[in-house]
Parts: sequence; C-alpha cells; structure tokens
Amino acid sequence: MARLALLSVSDKTGLIEFARSLVEEFQFDLISSGGTAKALQGAGIPVTKVSDYTGAPEILGGRVKTLHPRIHGGILARKNLAEDLADLEANQIRPLDLVVVNLYPFEETIAKPNVTVAEAIEQIDIGGPAMIRATAKNFAHTTILSHPRQYADYLQALGETGEIDLSLRQRWAGEAFALTQAYDQAIAQYFAQLNGETGQHYGLRGNLRQSLRYGENPHQSAAWYQTGSQAEGWASAVKLQGKELSYNNLVDLEAARRLIAEFDPQEAAAAILKHTNPCGVALGSNLAEAYRKAYAADSVSAFGGIVALNQAIDSSTAQALSQTFLECIVAPACDPEAEKILAAKPNLRVLLLPDLLTGPQQTIKAIAGGFLVQASDDVAETPEHWQVVTEKQPSAEQLAELLFAWKVCKHVKSNAIVVSHQKTSLGVGAGQMNRVGSVAIALQQAGEKARGGYLASDGFFPFDDSVRTAAQAGITAIVQPGGSVRDQDSIQAANELGLVMVFTGLRHFLH
Repeated sequence: MARLALLSVSDKTGLIEFARSLVEEFQFDLISSGGTAKALQGAGIPVTKVSDYTGAPEILGGRVKTLHPRIHGGILARKNLAEDLADLEANQIRPLDLVVVNLYPFEETIAKPNVTVAEAIEQIDIGGPAMIRATAKNFAHTTILSHPRQYADYLQALGETGEIDLSLRQRWAGEAFALTQAYDQAIAQYFAQLNGETGQHYGLRGNLRQSLRYGENPHQSAAWYQTGSQAEGWASAVKLQGKELSYNNLVDLEAARRLIAEFDPQEAAAAILKHTNPCGVALGSNLAEAYRKAYAADSVSAFGGIVALNQAIDSSTAQALSQTFLECIVAPACDPEAEKILAAKPNLRVLLLPDLLTGPQQTIKAIAGGFLVQASDDVAETPEHWQVVTEKQPSAEQLAELLFAWKVCKHVKSNAIVVSHQKTSLGVGAGQMNRVGSVAIALQQAGEKARGGYLASDGFFPFDDSVRTAAQAGITAIVQPGGSVRDQDSIQAANELGLVMVFTGLRHFLH
C-alpha cells in the first residue's frame, strides 16, 4: 500500500514542489484540507480532501476539519502494537507516515494596526496544534514537518535510504513542540494584554537566528535569538559590509542604539561607545561635525569603538569615520558615495537600522534560578518638570546644555558622571564604587575644558564634596535627581559657590 501523508499548511512556501516530489518520486497518497487542498488541486497534484477521507464535512466555517478519529487514529497508531493495528483495520483507518502542518499566522495578525479581537481569535489554530502534538508524540512511528525549511532534508533522507531515521524524526518532533509552545505563549501574552494583567507568568522565547563564534570571551558559547515571527530591531538591520557580528558587538550596538535614540533626528547626533559606555557624544550642525566632536572628546577610547549616528551617513562623515579603526557603525541609512568610501575598510561592520528609535519595552536579566523583568528606562526627559533648587536661575541655553548632559549620563554605567560643554561630552566617570571617584575621573578627563561646563549625575549627592570639587574645576551648572536626606548641604554649597543646580526628581541607575 502507498504511504499516506497529510498536508495542511498556512505558510505554503515550497508546498507544491514538495508535494509533487512526494507523489511522483515516492508514490505517496495525499490528503489535505481547505486552502492547501485547493492549492494542490490547482497545481494538478492528486489529493483527497480530508472531508472525503473522513466522511465528515468541514463545519463551523472551517473551524472543524481535521478533528476526527480517522485523522488522529492514523497519526497516533503505534505500528508495533497489534492492538493498534487491529483498531485501524476495524475502523478503516490508514496509518499516516507523514504529517506536514504549520499554523495560522496569529502573531502576524495581531501585529497589524487596528486588528480587532475577533480577527485575532479566528487566527487561533486548533486542529493544527492538535495534529502537530499528536504526530510529535508518536515520532517513533511517523514524521512531523512543521516548517518549510525541513522539506529538503526530508526528501534527501527518504531518497538515500527509503526511510526516515529515528533520530531525525525525534529532532523534528522537538522542533514541533517548540513551535506549539511559542504559539501558545504568543496567544497567552495577547490575552494578558487584553485583560490588563501584569502577568503571573512570563514567557521568554526566540528562534535561533545565528550561532555566534563565542560570547563575551572565547571560552563561552553564545547564540543570537530572534523574538517574534517578524524580524524587528537588530534582526531587521541591513549589514552593508564587514565581518560577522559577535556577541559583544550586539551588546554594544544595543547600548549605542538606546543612547542615540535620545536625540531628535532633526539635529545631527553621534555617539561612540566602548563596552556599552559612551566615550564621546556630541550634537552638531551636520553629521560630520557631530562625529568629529564626539571623536575629539576621547580619541584614545574611540579606537575600536562602536559608532551610532542618527542621520544617514554622507560622504563627509564617511571620510571622517574611515580615519580610525572602528568595530561597528550603525545609522538609519547610508548615501551611495559614502558606501564606496567605507568599502575601503572591508572588515568594518556597517549596519543600517532605519528605526533607531524603537526598542524593547522591557529588559530582562538572568539570575540563579530565575530572571528579572523591568520596564525599559525610556521615559521622555522634560526640563519643564525639573526643579531649580539654587538662587541662581538657569538660562534657556543652560537648560539645553544640562538636558544634553543628562541624556548622556542616563546611558553611563552607575555611578555615572558626565561633564559636557557645547553639547559635547568632555569627561565620563563610569561604574565606580563611589560617586566621588566618578566625579574625579570625569573632571580629570575633561581637564581645562571643564571650565564653563556642565555636570550631570545619575544619582543624588549624599554630601556636598562633589559639588565643591565640580565648582573648583570650573563647572557652572549641575543636574542631578535630588532625593538625599542631605540635599540641603549640596544646595547650600552651590549657592555659596554661585552654581546653578537643578533636580530632575528622576534617577537613571544603569547596572
């Protein structure tokens, strides 16, 4: 008797070619339902509709098609058990050798703008997951294919030996269960959003996009996973040139994206980062000027850095970028002439990410025995809501300078201090065990350029020593969250030394 395969797919990529090979090369009989059956019939491939095979019509507008004993009996029968084979014969059920199923496009549907709940609900597949799970459970006797990428491997294996090896069936069964898990998780998250639930359960899932050479260090394995069925974020970036992205590249690129997203694309901005910390950030009248200012802020640290730009790379900026060794550049676009200039450095990774502004709404960090989830720190900065706490009042220009320093400081590892002037970072104190140390590093790095400059702190000053140190270095204005029990000491010192100081009422620790 010919082998029997059931095909029922929403994603019809490669379907016709695969089905034709099953019939013409391996003499399979095919059964199918709905749109899959129509597609096969339209291509002239012999197929029996599920309703004809089961003797039960499709009902409820297609909601019930494959939920039938003749289908699931053929899937779940154990071919080495006489009792199962007797049940098949008594009920005129043929065992299924192959089940090819993928699922209704639920995630794609809910991603559409203005999709209704009713529309989303109709894309919750019932028969598909049932068939996938049943076939995967019975992988010892039948084969489940749940993705078009598996078709070629199946045909090759069948052509070589006439059978499908148990280990291959087991691997595909595992992939099938991963698919139904991800599918159910997407539906559960959708309902949680509908119901406004904070979530008793949180699912973390992704599809392998790329195995990376190693992680932070060569002895650590690593992989890059894409969340969702549609490529977004870095998965959607276009790599114009350069070596493969590494784990550290991707971590640094995301830090760079978060920082550059702080600045309105109407005003050219450039940021250079090393090990997720900014070493040079600047605004300019054009992109080339912004990059040159950022580079000059700390040219030593910029060597081997990650550069993020918030406007399309032009030829002038490309020339400037080409003058030093960089690991990666990311921008929303790149002019053709600039592409030619950058191509002279073939190992330089150049990525285009048109939507630099959109990032994850939550951040996740693994801990022993679990993980932590928090909302992303993407609050809009509004100086209008800041509190001026000193006698000396800031000018509009000074507030703009303080806002720049505050935005940069937000993306520096805590304890974080940023010294800036003319909307250019001059000194960065990052990740020190005490704030006094961060202040000293930032001011030392800025040197004489700190005179007339601005200082931002991601956390409050518990004592007035840092305010006095800043004033001694020539700082004219300070922005900090406030909130210390000794705020008055810092305010008094600022008044005594003629500084402007504003409280944001919001801190930006970054661990």
